[in-house]
Amino acid sequence: MAGIEDVARAAGVSTATVSRALNGNPHVSEPTRKRVADAAAALGYVVSSNASSLASGRTKNIGAVVPHLNRWFFSSVIEGAERALLRRGYDLTLYNLSGSGDERRTVFENHLLRKRVDAVIAVSLELTEAEVGRLIALGKPLVGVGGPLPGVRTLTIDDRAVAKLATDHLIALGHRRIAHIGGDKEFDLDFHIPTNRRMGYQQALDEAGIPLQPALFQTADFTIAGGYRAAKQLLGAPRDRPTAIFAASDEMAIGSILAARDLGLSVPRDISIAGVDDHELADFFQLTTVAQFPDRQGELAVEVLMQALEPAPTPDALPEHDASATIPVPYQLVVRNSTSRPLDTA
Repeated sequence: MAGIEDVARAAGVSTATVSRALNGNPHVSEPTRKRVADAAAALGYVVSSNASSLASGRTKNIGAVVPHLNRWFFSSVIEGAERALLRRGYDLTLYNLSGSGDERRTVFENHLLRKRVDAVIAVSLELTEAEVGRLIALGKPLVGVGGPLPGVRTLTIDDRAVAKLATDHLIALGHRRIAHIGGDKEFDLDFHIPTNRRMGYQQALDEAGIPLQPALFQTADFTIAGGYRAAKQLLGAPRDRPTAIFAASDEMAIGSILAARDLGLSVPRDISIAGVDDHELADFFQLTTVAQFPDRQGELAVEVLMQALEPAPTPDALPEHDASATIPVPYQLVVRNSTSRPLDTA
């Protein structure tokens, strides 16, 4: 079996350069990295993870903690993070905290603290001061997605602004009776996303001089089925029916489209519907939405961690921030065929 010395001779570099190149170290030029990779592939050489860990003191493994895995947003963030980590020669260990509180304690008091990971990505999870303190005390870089987290660099979307943008779009089309489907109590635990999106919806109405009507609000669980049930309640009474629905997630918006069709309503002729996410099904349903690019959020989270784990000036590096900085992430209104002017103003 070929050794690192054989690869070094074949590539015409030192063994240290071989190690750096095959472990994703940013200090190696791309031509040298390719030459080393080609030599290693030709010789059938594979880096020993144990040897690499002993030499560097690192596991080359990043822990990602999520509250749910069966939700499109969370899985998309993880997909983006994993893609970025693979490019840098890192593995990813996923901790799904959808179970009991005991599981969360086990993860933070045992798994993450046994030095099984070099750094941690917390996805839409509001960490306690004690949990953050344990990780920081061990010197493990930590980045949040969906924060803010006190004392932690966090990638954050402005949920109030996102909701206001979607609602403003409906108002600009001429809608006055705009319903809202927001998250239930389960989804208001971490960072209060449903509450913030409802506040953005209300702010848009207030600024347009449209009175808030409690009857035009329904809760759901951020799923297609939940959105379907909520929309059925909103659309079931013909006299008080809204002309538009803003749903706090695309899945709930898609459920609303299906409910409208089952009630014999045409989207957008009879009811306009907008969501948030730009879900993978949004284009199929021609859903107007506010895209928040979760896979890119995962990639950006890795870039933040790499600044701590492998600091090196690169042309595309993120600007330096304080450890507790909140890093805004982009969002964009995507107009499709699920929204139009209401019939009485068309």
